[in-house]
Amino acid sequence: MLGYVTLGTNDLEKAAAFYDKLCASVGVGRMMGDENFIAWGSPGGGAGIGLTKPFDGNPATVGNGVMAAIMVDSPEKVDEVYKLAMELGAQDEGPAGPRSDNFYAGYFRDPDGNKLNVFCMTGAM
Repeated sequence: MLGYVTLGTNDLEKAAAFYDKLCASVGVGRMMGDENFIAWGSPGGGAGIGLTKPFDGNPATVGNGVMAAIMVDSPEKVDEVYKLAMELGAQDEGPAGPRSDNFYAGYFRDPDGNKLNVFCMTGAM
């Protein structure tokens, strides 16, 4: 299973402010970092998310079809995190709501344009 996902940024300070608040809303904080990279999560607590300035020195770009998904435990938490993302300047990619009988999610892009969703499973599969 995945250990972490890394997304590119061209403004680490601005992106870090977004992810500090977004990750705190799901109960995790920074677990490591330096001037080029920051990671959020809980050691041993599932996949984390990292931001980095590209190692090759070129501008960070968004991958078409690439998305990181943040799992939470209820539709109410999906609504809360999605709303917070919007308040922090995220771009809407699909409001929080049911997507099937057992999947509830909200989609957004961070300040660098990286696509994320926040989701929960709501019933038997």
